[in-house]
Amino acid sequence: MTYTALLDKITSGALDAGLAPLYGPAVDARRARLADAVKAFGAEYGTDGELMILSVPGRSELSGNHTDHNHGRVIAASIDLDIVAVIRARADMTVRVKSEGFPEDVVDIAAYTEPDESKFYTSASLIAGMAACFRDSGKKVGGFDAYTTSNVFKGSGLSSSAAFEVMIGSIYSHLFNNGEIDRVEIAKWAQIDENRFFGKPCGLMDQVACAHGGIVAIDFADPAKPVITPVDFDLSAAGYTLCIVNTGGNHADLNADYASVPAEMKAVAAELGVSVLREADEEQLIAAIPALREKVGDRAILRALHFVAENKRVAAQTESLLAGKLDGFLAGVLASGRSSFCYLQNVYTTINVAEQGLSLALALTERALTGVDGAAWRVHGGGFAGTIQAFVPVAASADYAKAMDAVFGDGACHILHVRNVGATRIA
Repeated sequence: MTYTALLDKITSGALDAGLAPLYGPAVDARRARLADAVKAFGAEYGTDGELMILSVPGRSELSGNHTDHNHGRVIAASIDLDIVAVIRARADMTVRVKSEGFPEDVVDIAAYTEPDESKFYTSASLIAGMAACFRDSGKKVGGFDAYTTSNVFKGSGLSSSAAFEVMIGSIYSHLFNNGEIDRVEIAKWAQIDENRFFGKPCGLMDQVACAHGGIVAIDFADPAKPVITPVDFDLSAAGYTLCIVNTGGNHADLNADYASVPAEMKAVAAELGVSVLREADEEQLIAAIPALREKVGDRAILRALHFVAENKRVAAQTESLLAGKLDGFLAGVLASGRSSFCYLQNVYTTINVAEQGLSLALALTERALTGVDGAAWRVHGGGFAGTIQAFVPVAASADYAKAMDAVFGDGACHILHVRNVGATRIA
């Protein structure tokens, strides 16, 4: 649509039917957000040409903490926080992306075709890396202008970086490939992009969850062909809220912490003669511990033990949800949280042991929710900083949010909803 036509469609409510599956029935604020994004695009890049709007949700990891990168199982869900992009194709190979609150990225994707360590951990590297993945797969790419706005707050464990990668891939798909690229394929390329061009050895869960939509159980036994099982379970109908508490910590400068988890797990796997822990035998692992202590250290062994137990736990939790048995799932949430704290050890960074926002939030959550029937909590996402997660009965959610906000600031506790639509074109 043209700039004027698009604004008219948004403000008249003509797009509301498409917004409701993404944001729920209260679309007024969402409508204003889209209109503001279109206006911001016009101010940045002009009002000529045909415009398009895309949306990619953030994600919440429901269980399976640091299992995907060793070919394990996870449960994740798309949420009703998202990145919105207003875009327009260009005639050249320049990509310009202005993200609200950040400097503009300008990338020549015809020149930036190989990983560049000097640009690791930058959004420019993600833009170039997704273009490279498309080209390597025989797909078309081109230049574009984009203005993005996001309420998937950075450092939150809600996968702002994965949502951004999937968004860039979705833009290349819709502008230059008729929107025909499968969303899971875009997710796979986004992981390759993050590994090669961004320099972070992540797994595939974040990208798949952002791209796919809804609650999904994902088995990465074969990462090239992940088995995705949609889970039709409504937390709200079961009387629960999904609370994410932002402790104020940030993931910046913690890349070494994140990288250490898959590296140590794979070091254990290598000593056992396999490439990833999914291929290891549990009894073989236990028997090898005396020798492993000398070769890889105790923390690596503890992290391997976490993986083995967590992978089994996710399978059981998936079966519980598919059978409609929430109690079994929530018991697994608590067990996952304990394992992450004690064995995986990703609740705080050893770089700065004085700052332990996640530990504090978990302690306060336990105090607030002990005695609340059916409540469960755990570290959320990659850990080390950022957020925790709590499944709280609706009747207790207001008091819980008040207790968390009193410590971590007004609005620290976010009550979220599962979004059943993944990466999509709004207009």
